Amino acid sequence: MPISSLPSPYGIGTLGKTAYDWIDFLKESGQSWWQILPLGPTSYGDSPYQSFSSAAGNPYLIDLDMLVEEGLLEKKDLSGINWGENPERVDYGAIFNFRFSVLYKAYLKGKDTLKEEFEAFRKENEEWVEDYALFMSLKKHFDMKSWLDWSDEKARKRDEETLKSYRETLSDDISYYAFLQFLFFRQWNNLRSYAKKNNIGIIGDIPIYVALDSADVWKDPEMFQLDENYVPEEVSGVPPDYFNEDGQLWGNPLYDWDKMKEDGYKWWKKRIGYASRLYDMIRFDHFRGLESYYAIPFGEKTARKGRWVKGPGRSFTDAMNEAFPLIHFNAEDLGYMSQEVIDLLAASTWPGMKIHMFAFDPREEGQEKPEEYKENSVCYTGTHDNTTLLGWLESLPEEIMEPLVEKFGTSDLKSLAFEIIKEGEKSKSFLMVVPIQDWIGMGKEARINTPGTASGNWQWRLKSMDLLEGLAPRIKDAIGDRAQ
Repeated sequence: MPISSLPSPYGIGTLGKTAYDWIDFLKESGQSWWQILPLGPTSYGDSPYQSFSSAAGNPYLIDLDMLVEEGLLEKKDLSGINWGENPERVDYGAIFNFRFSVLYKAYLKGKDTLKEEFEAFRKENEEWVEDYALFMSLKKHFDMKSWLDWSDEKARKRDEETLKSYRETLSDDISYYAFLQFLFFRQWNNLRSYAKKNNIGIIGDIPIYVALDSADVWKDPEMFQLDENYVPEEVSGVPPDYFNEDGQLWGNPLYDWDKMKEDGYKWWKKRIGYASRLYDMIRFDHFRGLESYYAIPFGEKTARKGRWVKGPGRSFTDAMNEAFPLIHFNAEDLGYMSQEVIDLLAASTWPGMKIHMFAFDPREEGQEKPEEYKENSVCYTGTHDNTTLLGWLESLPEEIMEPLVEKFGTSDLKSLAFEIIKEGEKSKSFLMVVPIQDWIGMGKEARINTPGTASGNWQWRLKSMDLLEGLAPRIKDAIGDRAQ
């Protein structure tokens, strides 16, 4: 369940009461883990995989009612605002237009009343929060344009005297953006403590790439494959396949892995260190890109023209395992799996993923059956990039549906979906992750993301917690011995 998908009266799910209610539901259902999407501030396309910072939290997720309870806002500050017309979809335009002005009111009160606590936060997180706050303040100053398009070249290239001047003239904006991070992590830390108290671990997703328009690339351009003007030579993506004849053009800058290796991947160790403040288990997105990554010439409109380039391989996974012995990693090992990728996954010891719905689709060549899943794996009915389990069943042709009906003894699609989940629970996979849409039995309208499309994604929301009524005992019964 993405945090953004939780119900709330303010257009998007937050770190507030409903998140606590959700943790109560997880405990009642016998669950041990909650998997979420990346928590960074979203940028172009509203994707949590394209963030302005790999260290910062998304201000959209700050709960407004909690700010009212603290006296940082008044109830009237929240009235009369249209956060979106559809409670089942996030209207990111409305959120962008109104959220920041409301949060600024909280800043005006809180910068004084919480001054000591806020300053302690800034000092403790100085390594990343000051650059992030300056970056966002400069973006605002330059009409929210990408840093590559800022009119002041010295600001783009981080001339120290120029930045010193901007730190003075933009000091209030810098303080404001830092204060938003203070609020986010204050609420997040309280929520995570509540999860721990209830024996619920948080599984987070760390995108393999960072956005070009981010504080990460602006601050450390030498870590990326950029020319003298900081423009990428090649960008990220994946080649054409069965699902998309043009492939996927992600557009992220590629890492200079040789440069990163020189100091033992210090940049990455910082990044995973930041993630460890948020999560108990980290799903490493696009694991195959560590063995070989797909490089597409900058300026291409599709991913058709590209080449495979060797990645850092085992030197990277060994370095991460050594640096973070207490962090649970698992690998998103989907897509084209060469023998080299399979060997790297085995050497890393990280669990891979099993997409459970594909085990019942004969069109998916080489898919293991549930009884073949190895213990060192995570079984997912589907991911945020798939349609829901019910949506998948609704799309199946008769020749594939008939054997499923015969196997599970029901033609009712919601009942069939529930039986397929139970089949996964019987597997040897040490962990099974089931999107809440699949437990409820929701169709394709509840899909989170359709890869290769630029709009309409990351918007799904649970309309009301009432939809979970009576579900907890059914889930607990279905998972049997797996219950916490």
